[in-house]
Amino acid sequence: MLPIIDLHCDALLKLWEDETRSFRDHPDIETNLIRLQTGGVRIQFFAIFIEPTVPSDQTFHVALSQIDRFYQDVLANNPEIKHIRAWNEINDLEEGEIGAVLTLEGAEAIGNDLMKLRMLYEQGVLSVGLTWNNANLCADGVGEPRGGGLTNLGYEVVNLNNQFHRLTDVSHLSEASFWNVIESADYPVATHSNARAVCEHRRNLYDDQLRALFEKGGFIGIVFNPPFINGQTTASIDEILKHIEHICTIGGENHLAFGSDFDGISYHVDQLEHAGMYDHFINELLKRYSEDRVRKFAHLNMLNRLPRG
Repeated sequence: MLPIIDLHCDALLKLWEDETRSFRDHPDIETNLIRLQTGGVRIQFFAIFIEPTVPSDQTFHVALSQIDRFYQDVLANNPEIKHIRAWNEINDLEEGEIGAVLTLEGAEAIGNDLMKLRMLYEQGVLSVGLTWNNANLCADGVGEPRGGGLTNLGYEVVNLNNQFHRLTDVSHLSEASFWNVIESADYPVATHSNARAVCEHRRNLYDDQLRALFEKGGFIGIVFNPPFINGQTTASIDEILKHIEHICTIGGENHLAFGSDFDGISYHVDQLEHAGMYDHFINELLKRYSEDRVRKFAHLNMLNRLPRG
């Protein structure tokens, strides 16, 4: 079984919403421990996501509460899970261990206080997305009609990400914000997006965006959300492969990764409903690509392009 690195899931939101759910084996958690083990996931990125309905004076507390669920449920109860607090710790994983990486999906949690961002770094956050779909004090997201770019604060966040060797995630940004990040970020990544040339969805990236991301040394995590795959509520693994093939044809073979968005999506790909079903996906990839290429998609591309600091 090829080891998998998955760049995005929303399990922490589900664990925070209902503390009776166990990360180890609860059926509502698509990336629970048993499923990660079954699917061969070697490293799972866990997003901290603040719902837009949370009042602004409570967002940082909610972020800390989700981090608490990460420590108390994901880590404390499961010795198989190892917290990756710095990129080089990935090299220390032993056989049977799964690395867990904290990420921030949207900077609403910090308001305009960069000290809060540094505090999140200290808790182990290694990747930061400036927005979800809405606008905030850092940037416009894909759902903001004005389509603006980064604010001065947004540039400060990117600069801090560069300084502390954190990834800057472009997956939810407006087009203007995307280009601002490409110009200013040392470590850009699209953790969970697809190719807009294959599926015209606002959360997918145009070819010129993808090429610019690759030229900057970044990578894209293919997302398993049917609306981003074919614009429908159902999809097949074959339809995901159309995105992979297209990205390869425009120079992305060494920049492809996986970003399932499990636990954050309402619809699912047939035979790929949770992390425990990754083998179906890998088997279909192996029918079309050499094992060396699939190994790159599964984990090597991402490992080869991580910050070195």
